[in-house]
Amino acid sequence: MSSSQDQDIIDIFVVGGGVNGVGIARDAAGRGYTVHLAEQSDLASGTSSGSTKLIHGGLRYLEHYEFMLVRKALIEREILWQMAPHIIKPMRFILPHHKGLRPAWLLRLGLFMYDHLGGRKLLPPTRDVDLKTDPAGSPLLPMFTKGFEYSDCAVDDARLVILNAMDARAYGAVINTRTRVVNIQQIDGLWHIRTENSETGHQQTTLARILVNATGPWIDRFLQGPVGQTSAHNVRLVMGSHIIVKKMYDHDRCYIFQNADGRIIFAIPYEDDFTMIGTTDHDFEGDPADAAITEHEIEYLCTAASEYFKQPVERDQVIWQFSGVRPLFDDGASKAQEATRDYILRVENQTKLGGLINIFGGKITTYRCMASAVLEKIEVMLGPKKSAWTKRSTLPGGDFAVNSLDTLSAGLSAEYPFITSALAARLARLYGTLAHDVLSGAASLDDMGVCFGADLYSREVDYLMDREFAMYATDVLYRRTKVGLRFDEQQTSSLAGYMRKRLNGGGAA
Repeated sequence: MSSSQDQDIIDIFVVGGGVNGVGIARDAAGRGYTVHLAEQSDLASGTSSGSTKLIHGGLRYLEHYEFMLVRKALIEREILWQMAPHIIKPMRFILPHHKGLRPAWLLRLGLFMYDHLGGRKLLPPTRDVDLKTDPAGSPLLPMFTKGFEYSDCAVDDARLVILNAMDARAYGAVINTRTRVVNIQQIDGLWHIRTENSETGHQQTTLARILVNATGPWIDRFLQGPVGQTSAHNVRLVMGSHIIVKKMYDHDRCYIFQNADGRIIFAIPYEDDFTMIGTTDHDFEGDPADAAITEHEIEYLCTAASEYFKQPVERDQVIWQFSGVRPLFDDGASKAQEATRDYILRVENQTKLGGLINIFGGKITTYRCMASAVLEKIEVMLGPKKSAWTKRSTLPGGDFAVNSLDTLSAGLSAEYPFITSALAARLARLYGTLAHDVLSGAASLDDMGVCFGADLYSREVDYLMDREFAMYATDVLYRRTKVGLRFDEQQTSSLAGYMRKRLNGGGAA
């Protein structure tokens, strides 16, 4: 094979633009490998925007003896927080003691382990809470008199994906959204991957040494389809759904509630004015793209939350909902909530030139160490280049100290006095130090352009289209930002028209 042909062969082709796919692409590109990534829809349009939006160890996994998974995830909490302090923030969780369920000594033991398994350094420890006197008790029914408070972190899950993709691109990776893999062949040890852009219909073939299957809940379909493994069955699809209601209480802490069926749900402050309640946990069949909350799930979440809150959660209070399908490795567990949440890596079709790496399962908290584990396998096949680097890295906009987001927000208000303090806080929370790029060149409110609603101006939309792969209104309203919660139909239509016109004019990246 000639050297000119060699130049057309890339090292790694990643299929899937969820957190696993972009995390691998970022790590690999930063180590000097040539990387392409194809996502059939928008980045984070599947499981990675349908999570409970937590960076956490998974307290309930201790009951299933997943000690190594919990330890790995607890270690990652503080690593990820320091990588992205704009989109990840520490939260305190209130666990009321329900006298009819798990005994207090068992909860205290579990929380002791949770505090110490992962080498916690920055987050505050567990403490007992008197719910009769603590403000956290005021929204709860009077039967809940004692509880525990512990630490975990909240994350904007979709933005975590976007920032990883941006950084992967900055290191040289080619990120193609709305690009479907239609055919794959392994010829003479090389992968020939034909893709089709769903917007333009354009097809092209890319040659790669290693193919990474990070398609999440579509993993078996991908193996059965383009890869040709007709009998592939590796994952158990489990759907989790969440509901959003208006803010249910005034403090900034979260709740974790035990249910009589052994499951737990969270109630978490969401986007300043709302409360998120979830998740459900049940087996799913069908196309993951069609996942949607059922009336039974809504009823379940309303009923479960009403077992704790003084003010019952009614069906008509639900203003938004979302669902995600988790691709859990099928380990034969009898119940969906008992299936392992850890990731499994499997190498197939290995030749002297490369091979296929499949990623089964995993959780958003451990995406970075999962990517590092994939790179270890890639190094064996391709040979090492640069050393591991992500543990002490920062994601775009995250180059500031933890717990100083308010300082960043105040700095934006001082530098751009024409924007509201609420907008400054939102921009700091979404973009970190890159908020200056969003606002760069603006000297007055007129320079912000058209306001579509909820302080979303065309200047920010342009930034999202040019820098963050956004193409449609839904990309902006519910993944890049969450201002869609405050948009009406007319505002959404106006934004969609603006973006469509801009795309047709060729102004977007």
